[in-house]
This record gives sequence, structure tokens and C-alpha cells, in this order.
Amino acid sequence: MSNVRRRWWILALGVNAHTLTTVGMFGLPVLLPAIRDELGVSLAVAGILTGAPSVGAMACLILWGMLADRSGERVVLGTGVTGCALLLGLAAMASQPAVLGVVLALMGAAGSAAIVGGGRIVLRWFPPELRGIAMGLRQVSFLLGMGLAAFVLPPVARAHGLGGALLACALATLVAGVLAAVFVADPPLPRTAPATASAPAERAASPSASPSATSPSASPSPYRKPELWRVHATSALLVVPQFVVSTYGVSSLVDGHAWSQVDAGRVFGAAALVGAAARLAAGYWSDRTGRRMAPLRVIVVATAVVMGLLAVAERMSPWAGVAALALAAVVTVSGNGLAYLGAGELAGPGWAGRVLGAHNTVQNVVSFLAVPALGVVIGVSGYWAGFGVGALCALAAVPLIPIVAERRAAAAKAAARPTPREDRTPTPCRG
Repeated sequence: MSNVRRRWWILALGVNAHTLTTVGMFGLPVLLPAIRDELGVSLAVAGILTGAPSVGAMACLILWGMLADRSGERVVLGTGVTGCALLLGLAAMASQPAVLGVVLALMGAAGSAAIVGGGRIVLRWFPPELRGIAMGLRQVSFLLGMGLAAFVLPPVARAHGLGGALLACALATLVAGVLAAVFVADPPLPRTAPATASAPAERAASPSASPSATSPSASPSPYRKPELWRVHATSALLVVPQFVVSTYGVSSLVDGHAWSQVDAGRVFGAAALVGAAARLAAGYWSDRTGRRMAPLRVIVVATAVVMGLLAVAERMSPWAGVAALALAAVVTVSGNGLAYLGAGELAGPGWAGRVLGAHNTVQNVVSFLAVPALGVVIGVSGYWAGFGVGALCALAAVPLIPIVAERRAAAAKAAARPTPREDRTPTPCRG
């Protein structure tokens, strides 16, 4: 198999691993009604249980990133995803809320390996001009997992209970872990070139450099750049509108609009598929323009507008509220891949694992804190208030996006590019 075909095969394995771990880690909100009925807990407590995987993830993402930088994606995906499957099997047997919460947190700690490993595949196997669409495909795995959870888990829970739904997640995740352990590989080393002064820099910039050739100790910390902190902060704020919709959207349709759990799940399943297409479109757009942050700003502004409309529609019109909720489920997830890729490219190959781990850790910390807080806000004031908080957070993210820094970097790169031979003024012939 050629390296060109192989890179897409490796990406497919990463997408598969991330998709199936997402079902168990982040697809649990579609089971909120089942969790409340079977365990007899409040909406806020059920929200904490569904957020428990994020607690485990935020504790281990950076550690998985460090391991990935040193040992590669096969070790990380094989051990982490398989461990996630085994813990999901244990969660299926838990009957006490506290026990279930602990097991789900451990499951999230193991499954977070798929988040880091999948992102590094894009940065190490693909050249810059293909990373936008490749990262879009990789980020689609999250939405595919959410869509799969929305379509499959409610009917399974209705027929076999909460334990049956978790056991189904465990079996599917186990298959993904085994496939990753067997078939995922590191990219081939670049061909040896004659020793020149620029050779070390070229090796550092190569997307297929080995982990040892691009270790964090061999390059300065990317956190000296304020742009990386701003990308982290932007993603942290965008977690709020995304999670208020994904966590409480199904409950909003069930409680506020008298929908059945299965029908509400189907709406979010369809929205997840459309959101996947939106992520691919955003990645393609960024590759065409050569920018990551400029398209992201457009998406963030759209998120603020749609969330504001949703908050208003929830108060005024049931059907307008449903339509706005479906639109918000698409828009709020569209820009994740661009922020994630932007953070990885600012990090460079030697720091990619750590930085991507830190990026997702920040998101998981915010989601863990925001989900129960939003549950309280919704319980006191209604769903419209939670959606309004999401709109304000998206609006606050707009000025943080490092547009100017990206524009300056692009201008400097263009100025440093050699002038094409045909554009040079010919030297007059003498004699």
C-alpha cells in the first residue's frame, strides 16, 4: 500500500476509534431520561453523571499526549480504547449513582486516548495543505459518535434498560480498540538528505517525523506564543453553547415540547450528521484559504447569533424553538476542528501530543463545570436561560480569536517565499 493511500487508512482507524469511544463518553446525554427514571436522580445529578467521563478525560489527556509524543499512536489508541471498553462493561453492571459516576470517570480517562491519538495522526501523516479536510474528517468522528448514540442508544435503553445501552457501547468500543492496536502505525521516516544547515529545521517541520526526532526537549515551548493561549480560551468558551445544546437539548424536547425520547434522539442524530458535513466544509474552506482562524471567527459569530435566536424562540414559539434548537445543534459543533487544528499547528510536531491534550483538558474542565451549573440555571429559569448563557459565551469568544496574528504570519510566509523564476527580471546579455 502506498503512503498516500496508507495515510487515509490510518486516519480511518483513528476516526473509527474516536467515533465509538464518543458514543460511550459523550453520547450519554441522550440517556438522561433513562438515567433519571432508573436511578431516581434529579436533572442536575443526571447531568453530573453524564459529565463524569469528562472528569476522567481532563485528568489524563495531557498524560496520553506525553505518551503519544514518546511512543506513537498505536500504543495510545490500543491500550486506551480497549480499557475504555472494559470499563463501559463494568458501568453496565453499576446500580448506584455514586458507583456509576466513578466508573464512568475512569472510562473517560481511558477513552480520552482516542482524542489525542486521532489528532496526532492528522498532524503527523498529512501535509499542511490537506490537514484542514483531514482534521475535518477526524473531527467528524465526534459527531458520528453523537449521531450513533442519538439513533441507537434510546431504543436500546427502552428495550434493555440503561445497562443494556452501556453494554452495547462496550462491545463496539472493544472492536475499535483491537483494530487500532493491530493496524495503526507511525508514519515512515523522511528520506535522508545531505547534511545542510537547514536540514534540522526541515525535519522538525516534516509531518512524518518520528516522535524521537521531534521530542519536546528539542524545541522551545509553544506556550511562549500568546496565540496558543487565545485559541485555548476560544475553545473553552465555545464549549458552553455546544454542551448546553448537546446535554440538555433532548430533555428540552421531552420536557418542554412533549416529544418522546426516541423522536428527540432522532432529531439530534440527524443534526449530528448535518454537523459532520459542516465540519468537513469548514476544513475544506480552511485548506482553500490557507487560514484556520478567519473561518473560525465566522462560525463563532454565527454561533452567538443562533444561540440568541434559540433563547428568544424558546420563550415565544414552540415550533420556532424546535427549529432553532436543530440549527444550533449543527452550528455549535462546526468550528471545533479548526480550533483543534490551529492549536496543533501552533504546537509543532514535537509538542503536538501535549498541546492537543491540554486543549481538550481545558474543554473538559469547562464542560464539567458548565453542565451542572447550566442544569441549575435551567431548573430555576427554564431552558431559554441556559441557551442565553451559551449565546453570551460565544459572543465573548469572538475578540479572542487571533485573526491579526494569523494574517501577519501568512504575510511573513508569503514574503519569505522565493520568487518564481519566470517572475524574475532577466539579466541582459553582454557583448
